[in-house]
Amino acid sequence: MQMVVKIFTDMDQDSEEEKERYLHLALHLASDFLLKHPDKDVRLLVACGLADIFRIYRPDARHTSPEKLKDIFMFITQQLTGLEDTKSVQFNEYFYLLENIAWVKSYNICFELEDSNEIFTQLYKTLFQVINNSHEQKVQIHMVELMSSIICEGDTVSQELLDTVLVNLVPGHKNLHKQPYELAKALLKRTAQAIQPCITNFFTRVLMLGETSASLLSEHVLDLMLELYSIDSRLIFPVLPQLEFKLKSCDSDQRLQVVKLLTKMFGAKESELATQNKSLWQLFLGRFNDIHVPVRLECVKFASPCLINHPDLAKDLTDYLRGRSHDLEEAIRHNVIVSIVTAAKKDLALVNDHLLSFVRERTLDKKWRVRKQAMMGLAQIYRKYALQAEAGREAVKRISWIKNKLLHIYYQKSMEDRVLVEQIFAQYMVPHTLETTEKMKCLYYLYAALDVNAVKALNEMWKCQSVLRRHVKDLLDLLNKPKSETCSKAVFFKVSVIARNLPALGRAKDFVKKLAQLLEEDGKIRKQLEMVVSPCCARQQAEGCVRDITKALDHLGQHSSPFAEMVTSLLERIAPVHIDAESISALIKQMNRSIEGTANDDDEGVSTEQAVKGGLQLLKVLSFTHSMSFHSAETLESLLDCMKMDDEKVAEASLQIFRNTGGGIEESFPHLIQALLPLLQQKAKNGLPRQAKLAVHCIHTIFSNRDAQFAEIFQPLHQALDAGSPEKLITPLITLGHLAMLAPGQFSSSLKSLVANFVIKDLLMNDQIPGKKAAKLWAPHDELSPETLAKIQGIKLMVRWLLGMKNSQSEWANSIVKVLTAILKGGGDLTGGGRLRKVDMSRLRLAAGCAVLRLAQEPCYQESITQELYRLCALLINDECVQVRQAFTQKLHSALWRLRLPIQYMAIYALCTKDPMREHQAHARQCFLRNVHVRRQYLRQHAPLSGKLPSLLPEYVVPYTIYLLAHDPDYVTAQDAKQLKGIRECLRFVVDMLMVKNESNSLTFIRKLVENIKWAKCGQTLDNPKTNEKLHTVCNIALSIISKSNTYSQELAKGPALPARNFHHPDMSISSMKSHPPPGMKSFINLGKPRVASIFGAVNKTLPATARQPHAKLPWTEAVCSDSSLGWQKTWVKHSEYNEVSPVKISLVPGTQCNWRARDDSVLLRGGERLQGLKRRAATGEGDKHVGRALRPKRVCRRAVSCQFQAELQAISAALEPGEEHNSSTKRGRRGHTPRAASLRCGALTERGHKKPSPLTEVEEDDDDEELPAVQTRCRALFKTAGGEENNFGYGRRMDDDNEEVGCSIAKIQETPGRRERR
Repeated sequence: MQMVVKIFTDMDQDSEEEKERYLHLALHLASDFLLKHPDKDVRLLVACGLADIFRIYRPDARHTSPEKLKDIFMFITQQLTGLEDTKSVQFNEYFYLLENIAWVKSYNICFELEDSNEIFTQLYKTLFQVINNSHEQKVQIHMVELMSSIICEGDTVSQELLDTVLVNLVPGHKNLHKQPYELAKALLKRTAQAIQPCITNFFTRVLMLGETSASLLSEHVLDLMLELYSIDSRLIFPVLPQLEFKLKSCDSDQRLQVVKLLTKMFGAKESELATQNKSLWQLFLGRFNDIHVPVRLECVKFASPCLINHPDLAKDLTDYLRGRSHDLEEAIRHNVIVSIVTAAKKDLALVNDHLLSFVRERTLDKKWRVRKQAMMGLAQIYRKYALQAEAGREAVKRISWIKNKLLHIYYQKSMEDRVLVEQIFAQYMVPHTLETTEKMKCLYYLYAALDVNAVKALNEMWKCQSVLRRHVKDLLDLLNKPKSETCSKAVFFKVSVIARNLPALGRAKDFVKKLAQLLEEDGKIRKQLEMVVSPCCARQQAEGCVRDITKALDHLGQHSSPFAEMVTSLLERIAPVHIDAESISALIKQMNRSIEGTANDDDEGVSTEQAVKGGLQLLKVLSFTHSMSFHSAETLESLLDCMKMDDEKVAEASLQIFRNTGGGIEESFPHLIQALLPLLQQKAKNGLPRQAKLAVHCIHTIFSNRDAQFAEIFQPLHQALDAGSPEKLITPLITLGHLAMLAPGQFSSSLKSLVANFVIKDLLMNDQIPGKKAAKLWAPHDELSPETLAKIQGIKLMVRWLLGMKNSQSEWANSIVKVLTAILKGGGDLTGGGRLRKVDMSRLRLAAGCAVLRLAQEPCYQESITQELYRLCALLINDECVQVRQAFTQKLHSALWRLRLPIQYMAIYALCTKDPMREHQAHARQCFLRNVHVRRQYLRQHAPLSGKLPSLLPEYVVPYTIYLLAHDPDYVTAQDAKQLKGIRECLRFVVDMLMVKNESNSLTFIRKLVENIKWAKCGQTLDNPKTNEKLHTVCNIALSIISKSNTYSQELAKGPALPARNFHHPDMSISSMKSHPPPGMKSFINLGKPRVASIFGAVNKTLPATARQPHAKLPWTEAVCSDSSLGWQKTWVKHSEYNEVSPVKISLVPGTQCNWRARDDSVLLRGGERLQGLKRRAATGEGDKHVGRALRPKRVCRRAVSCQFQAELQAISAALEPGEEHNSSTKRGRRGHTPRAASLRCGALTERGHKKPSPLTEVEEDDDDEELPAVQTRCRALFKTAGGEENNFGYGRRMDDDNEEVGCSIAKIQETPGRRERR
């Protein structure tokens, strides 16, 4: 056989003689004997010989029947299976066979056979079966050559043969058999043009005609389309219109499958389908708005690969991603963020600013998962392009807003948000893993580049961590004490405080309890935690302790448990991973390089001035939160050198730092004291005003024997005072004022003469400079006369002296109160001589008003402030000068929301409705809402005590509001309809703000308060009928407002207390049902629902209809009698018109129940006459049934009184006809209305024709803002109100710092909405 095969192998096709000679031999090789020979080697040689015979005798096959040809080719196909084993001895012969039939295209002879499809199909199956990884490339080439010749030269491709090829493209088969897939891929590329009609026909039958039985691959048709498109787009290009039809299908599953296909086709790296078939691309984009959620989700997931592979399509995607970023489904919004961030991390140039803004918006999403993804995505982008600078300065400039936005999120109320911001700051913005010098450089320039709100948020973050660190330290101290009941209560309280500062509040408390038990049992973990919270803990020590605690939890079986996650979160918040003594030293060195000009500040994107300013502010903040980190000789010497510099800001910052960190310096660094003391004394005597103040406080903080140092400063300054040289009095008065506050007993006698003879007599009552007639009411600080500045400091000196004494029994307190009263009564002119300018009078009014607020913050002086002074102080919020109103409002809010002022000062906000500037009204509403929230939150966190409740419950502001309005100097007669309209707006302001959330049935409680006031008299003018008439008129107006609300239940509150200083004991002779104003004013009646001005929309939320309960007017009113300032005693009262007895139930908390019983000695009225003998009948039991009947009102009387009560409320509304939306100006400028001349300069006309108010002028910072101890210093959050005005809201420590919740207490900033978006 080998000789025969060699003969045919060597034979040439052109040798006709040899072809005739060996024809019979060739036919013999095709005999059944040889084709079915049992020896495989013989069969191989026969196949090779037959292949040569087809080569020699091609294309002549007339000597062979069709059946024999089929058998021959089936035999050859069977022999090709030997190609599978590449290590076989006969592999070369098998390869020769493949090469021969591929080169000759022997199988083309079968086209004429009826069973050709069977032959081709078997050949294809065999080749796809034998191909494997061990084959060389030439084997695949010959296979492709052989198979492609059949497809290209044949008339058509049967479905069976097509399935044989396409089955290798099915994903399941493709993943298991890589080489058959590559072979099929190469074959389709080779025969794309020839096979494309067959493929089109296949997809048409399946997709359009629904002939799923046409092929076994019908269920994989979409997968095949994707594979074919990736091989050669021409293969399925004619089929694409069919996909457009499927995209419009009503079957959501079909749309989903087609969308999944198109996302891969459009998103392929080299795909041009979007440009080649724009109609299909537009239809696909429309599926971003599909009603089926999975379809929209697939479209959103497509955005990332599309942005990466096809940046030119970003513009088309932006509009649709905008809509999906607000999708109702959380998963879709989440994937929008993932897609954009993934593309941005790949290359920032792939993502436009609009797409980044979508991520920015989602940082305020309602769902925590979406917010977290957005924040983490922005943090990763910031670290890659801003810190690592992988894309150059342009990219850094483009994402410069990210750092501010991330820190702004710290303003949110959610603890999860704040904890995540802290983690982002520690890992991405200033990575704690950096080397100390590099890390402080990063922090230094970051702080200098932040905006105002971000700086305040960062300061608040450090403060919160510091306070939480202190709470944990207190808990550890309590655990080290012997067990006792008191200690156990203190531990429980600290556990509650710490739990409020961790995520998952409900579970956090249990976890903190468990942690406290673990610390109590495990002394090793307790010592490590004590090291972490130690003020002297270094960064390396803290990191080591955290690792040890984590390992200890793992050994206890708490690995990856929720408890371990909580402990880890707590350790991350309290561990000093950024700031220690080494870090502070590196930070000061970095700032010194900027001061010297050796630092490349411009390369970091900030100017040298901006860098130094930010560095000084940063050091001041860190001196408050990490004071012990400044206690190193190198750091203190550097600060001492800074104090000697000529730069005022640098020297002032150094003094501030010494003030905050001075404790313990005298003992630890005695060599610095000798150089520090003379410098501080020099600053206190001759330095700038603020430097003098800080120098005095530094001496008080650093030195233990401070009396001698104070004496050396006080005596020379006291003796050198000269009222004739006011320009030289500013610094001495500031220094003396702070000495008087810090050491009032040391200079008691001298201070008395100083205040009486110099401050009051020579300074305040002596107007040396005649006033100039000027229209302006305000001027900058540097334009004020030295005399005015000296008088302002004189007022502050008196107040500081009183604050230092804290003695309300001293006669000086009353004297100074009288001086302040005279200043406010005279409009700023104490003597009334008219020699002061309006500018100076405005400043003096403001100084006197702020002085009253400072005194009112001390409990010992609250009774010394007379009601007259209180009313005069309140009128400053309606001052004619805009800047006075603004500054006074800021001072008022700063003290109120920290719970330092009595609640009566909250009523002052009601007068803001008289302000003509809508921005000021919106500001007042926000301040009022903030105070209401703080007080209610404080009451929720602390067990309410009956003694403190009237000073904390927001609803108790109503009596003081009524008192202020009744004593308004513009409200002269009770029938003044114009004034009654203003009073109505003021009362509506208070009621609406209290009813933003109707907590604990508060409106019912307010109604009860007002009804009780109607039975009372004014506390200062008991016998003045006009004052009492005005008081009762205001009460009736309040009741008319309350009666139009449907938000309170039918059950009344029980006997709330009234302030004894403002209201006298109820007088039963006063008819609470007397109509004020009289019925003659019914022409002014407005029975409609009160209009809510558009300004309310900035701060109010409409109550849902389900929360509104029907209001049933009860036909009786309770009256109470006050025997103490804490509450009203129980009594029995009745309406003279009702003629029945009703009991008064007492409760200090609105909406709560209390047990009561009728007092035997109660006084009853019947028909206006005093009932006698009730006590006697009650004692004998004779009157029980009569009393029982008396307590059951008759139905007829109930209707009669209800009608009478309704008539009275209608009469009240008669005087309050709806006025203009804006407050009308009054004749008296002191109420805050801008004079005509000034109003003409306010700006252009608005749409309604009104003049636009000019923007508020920023008021200079008052020195008194930092007179509190360092632990009580605070920042101010600058934000824009609804009217566009920039305002400063103070935030700081609460009344009880140990009980405060550590968290951001900033109200609202410009970029942060007051509430999160729904989507």
